[in-house]
Amino acid sequence: MKALVETIAKALVDDPTQVKTAEETEEDTLVIKLTVAKEDMGRIIGKEGRTAKAIRTILNAVSTKDNKKAILKIVE
Repeated sequence: MKALVETIAKALVDDPTQVKTAEETEEDTLVIKLTVAKEDMGRIIGKEGRTAKAIRTILNAVSTKDNKKAILKIVE
């Protein structure tokens, strides 16, 4: 799931070398933290958060298929 989020983010940003992801486990939930360059933050979030919501929807679909729970946090 971490690789999926990283691949999507690298395709959206201008500087893919600045894309970093980290996985943490909080209780029964997998938390994926996404960090991008400050200039690319708007591209990841999108207008009214639509892009971020789309990434979260894809992540939710994959995690549900694996009977797990995962959330995405975008770190500034």
